[in-house]
Parts: sequence; C-alpha cells; structure tokens
Amino acid sequence: MGFKKDQKVEWLGTAGKLMEEKNMATNTIPRDGVLQSPWQSATMPVAAGQVPTGLVDCLVVGGGITGLTTALLLQQAGKHTVIAEAHSMGFGTTGGTSAHINTFADTTYTEAESAFGKEGAQIFADAVNEGFELIKSNIDSLEIDCDYESKIGFLYAENEDEVQQLADIHEGAVKVGVPVAYTQEVPTPVPFQKALAWAGQAQFHPLKYLQGLQKAYLAAGGTILENTRIESVETRDGIHTAAGIRAKAVIYATHMPPNINVFNFECAPYRSYVIAVKLKSGKYPDALIYDTQEPYHYVRTHNIGGQELLLVGGNDHKTGHEDPEKAFADLEKYARKYYNISSVKYRWSSQYYVPVDGLPYIGQMPLTADGIYCATGYNGNGMMLGSIAGKILADLVSEKGSKYEELFSPSRIKPVGGFSEFLKENADVAYHFVADRLNIHETDSLKRLAPGTGKVVEVDGEKIAAYRDDEGVIHALSPVCTHAACIVNWNGEEKSWDCPCHGARYDIEGKVLTGPATRDLAKI
Repeated sequence: MGFKKDQKVEWLGTAGKLMEEKNMATNTIPRDGVLQSPWQSATMPVAAGQVPTGLVDCLVVGGGITGLTTALLLQQAGKHTVIAEAHSMGFGTTGGTSAHINTFADTTYTEAESAFGKEGAQIFADAVNEGFELIKSNIDSLEIDCDYESKIGFLYAENEDEVQQLADIHEGAVKVGVPVAYTQEVPTPVPFQKALAWAGQAQFHPLKYLQGLQKAYLAAGGTILENTRIESVETRDGIHTAAGIRAKAVIYATHMPPNINVFNFECAPYRSYVIAVKLKSGKYPDALIYDTQEPYHYVRTHNIGGQELLLVGGNDHKTGHEDPEKAFADLEKYARKYYNISSVKYRWSSQYYVPVDGLPYIGQMPLTADGIYCATGYNGNGMMLGSIAGKILADLVSEKGSKYEELFSPSRIKPVGGFSEFLKENADVAYHFVADRLNIHETDSLKRLAPGTGKVVEVDGEKIAAYRDDEGVIHALSPVCTHAACIVNWNGEEKSWDCPCHGARYDIEGKVLTGPATRDLAKI
C-alpha cells in the first residue's frame, strides 16, 4: 500500500530534444522525460556558478530537496559548500512530486515496529515529523511563497481486509504519538466502510519552495554548478576530488547513488502516475484523500495558474515494467468513474525507490572512503524524508552526530523480515537480465515502427533500441544499459528508455536522464 506523491505532465509532442529547446527558451525546469508537472511551469533563476579553486568543506551532488536542504544548513553553519547538479535545479523527483506533507508514511509505524522494534518505530515517527516541521520552519523563516496550505488527511478502507489494515495503521500511529482518529465523514464520492482522519497535514508547490531554498543558499555564499555530472570520486589523503572540485566531504543527494553499489540490491525503482483534471461541478475536496487499494489512489486539490484542479495519482509499478500508457489510462478511468471531469489538464510520472526493509538509508556510504555520504530509499515520502535527510547529513558532516544515525545507517543489518523482499527484488533483476534478451524478436525491417514510437528489435543479429521520430527518422541505440548491462524497455509516455533492473533512464538520443547510470547509451 502507499500514500505517495504527485506530479504533472504537459504533453509536448515528439522527442525529449524538443522539450529541452522549449525549456531553454522559457527558462522552465526540465523533466526526466517529455511529460511535465504543473510545478515545472515555474521558473528557476539560472545558477551560473564557477568551480572553486580551493578546498571546500562539502560537495553536494544533486539539486533536489535533499541536496538544497543539506547545502543550505551547512552553509548557514559556516561551511563552504558546492552543489553539482547533472541537469538543472529541480530536474528530478522533487520536480515531479505530488507534494504531500504528511505525519504518516508509506512504511506504516506498525511495520516499522515489527522490523525495528518500538524504539525504532518511535524514532522513525520523530524523523517524519521533524522533516515536516523543517519544511514549515523554512517557509516561515525564509518567507517562501509556495502555496503552503494546512489540510486534513483522510485514509479510507473499502472492504474487510482494508478495514483490518486500517486498524493496524491506527494502532501503530497511536503508539508513536501521531494524532489520528476514526471518522465517519470523508469528502470523497467513493463508497467506503471505515476511515481515518489525520489532522495537521499539508501541501505546497515544491519548486517554489526549492526556489526559496536556492535563494537563501546563494545569499549565504553557496555555489551551484548546473549541467555538472559527477561520475566518480577520487580520494587521496582524505580529500575527495570530482569534476575539478576538491572537498573534505561528499554527499550523494541523487535519489540513488551513481554506478554499481549496494543500494542497487536494497532499493527497488518505481514510477508513480498523476493526472490533474478540471471538474464540471467546480466543487473540489479541501483535503488530502487516500485509499488503501492495491494499486492505491489519492486525490487532492491545487490552484495552478489561477484555476482549481483535482490531482489524482497512483497506479505505481516498477520502473521499466508493465505499460505506462495503460497506467495513465487506468488512472483516468478511475477518476472519471467517481468525478465529473470536463478535461485532463496535465499528466506526468516520477520515480522513487522502495527500500527492502522499509526505512531510508541516510549516512556514511558503505564500501567508500570516509566522508562520502548518501541518502536514498525514501519510498513515496521524499518531501519529509528528504528534508530530514538534509538535517542528518549536515549534522554528520559537521561531526555533531544525529539521533537518527543508527536507525537509518546505510550499513545497518537488514531485519529478517526484510530478507524475503531482498530475495524477491533481486530475483526479479536477474530474471530481466536474462529474459529481456530472449524476448527480443528479429525483424527484417524497421518499417513497422510507427512515428513517435520505440521498440527493442534485432536486425541482422544486432539488438537495437530504435525510436522513429515524427519526421520518420530512426534514432538507433544500443539497448544495453550502461549501469549493469540489463536491456532497456521503451516508455512511450515519457519518450524514454527505462531499465527494468535498477531504474536508469535515457532519452531518445541515449543521454542519461536519471541514474544510477552515468554513461549514455551507445549510438548505432
């Protein structure tokens, strides 16, 4: 089950390059695909920093909510930091989130207690709440205008199994002191049996918030380097060097650390889908509403560009698996079943990683030199967990320590309860490594490939990831992912090549959109 995020997408037509040109012209925030979220119509000031000549205290890799929160806290503490972003600030998941701010998480407190004990569940709840409060504190102290609104959250059950699930969620939340109560009233047209109400939830515009953090960070003397991909780090005598930057510490705030690492086997990549629709009635729910179905759904309202829109999200699946077109179609079918929709204004998807034992990995990165840190495995709760990760990482770099350090340690030993998930996810990776090679069908021609579509085919014994653009030109690439040599799959909605093993994604020219890959697909 999940209570996830939200993103929006505006169809731009053909290839990712067209969108890149559009973004360059309008200075909007680009996306990891051609679909754009409503947040990304906002503009971000261009960050034209220069590589520092001297030694800096910390190199932060990644310009999303985790990276900016970490760097701002360090800069405010008197540290000299540099943010290196492979694309532009807000490019990745922060630009595609649904921007729910919750006191509960996808990993329920009952599940956390089962895996990590009562103390572990309490510390996890404290982290979620502190991440929430850090966002609110930044908005207040930095006077960030980001559409922040306090809301009531509702979670409802539609059958007896879900009612029992709801009872477990209620019990776990009460144990860790998170306010929740049963309610008879939910502002939803969906019939339900029982429901929980969570007071004090919130929503906001994630990129307006990011703009506020960036403004404060630059004012504090921080440096931002956009279009700067960090492919590797060399360490000598305790100094880390990457892309000409020399630093005492390095933080990977990239959602998934690059290249082959232990997290490829401990986190599974998922894509989540969202549509934003206009209602004929003009009556929009003033709440955050979630069901407990599998796949799950959620709705909320946001005023975007002066018009009220209903955001409907869910239908998650593993990256590179299943059919994104069907995911969007099923989501729209669900929305039309319960709401009188006049038009679909936006649709988009975004990526997140599910940790094998339910909790994020934040801290010293395993099997690397001392002073190299990371944060990953937020599940669908990146706003709160990304924010508290920033606080944890800043404290660790400053050698203050953190009460969350042990629980979220990337080197922790997984509980027995998480071992079955560990085996399942990695068996799935092994399956796709072999099966996707066997399922490539030979064809004597690419003529059947319609404009605007892509497919992995075999031509004269050579496997090709082929995309035909609207002008009829074939863009031919090696289908072998440069991360771990799995075979990529075509994503017709985002016009991207997605790896089903570890979630790396590439545009139609083969350029890396999202890691853990650092090298582009080879052109043919």
